Amino acid sequence: MKAINHYLVYASLISLSLSAQAQTTKTPVKTIKNTNAMNTDQLTNPIVKKAIDALQTGDKNAWFALFTADAELFDDGHKMNFKSFFDKALGHERFTAIDKIENNGLDLYGRFHSDQWGDFKTYFRFIINPGGKISRLDIGQASY
Repeated sequence: MKAINHYLVYASLISLSLSAQAQTTKTPVKTIKNTNAMNTDQLTNPIVKKAIDALQTGDKNAWFALFTADAELFDDGHKMNFKSFFDKALGHERFTAIDKIENNGLDLYGRFHSDQWGDFKTYFRFIINPGGKISRLDIGQASY
């Protein structure tokens, strides 16, 4: 009789275990939002830091506010339309690491992610006018 009771106890435990597993598989998986957080504390130029912070979070208002109305963009040496380029890129492109900072914090080299182009090394070179606005940005693939 004891053996039958043990089997009933085991059967009950297995049944409860399977029931609990079935319930957990029906529970929706919570997705953790990618905040694209990267420590930008190493950036020494405050305007460049604000620009990279805006790039990282895809904040178009903050990004465009840092640039002159006629800001120039050069991508691998080719002049691009600054506004339309970053309207498309912001929220879809970001640094994954900054490896090198030069020229008093105006030139950055690092690893970059683009939803369209994948992962690669890049450079960003900022030119800031006397009024404290970015007037030119040179970007492109880097080999270092």
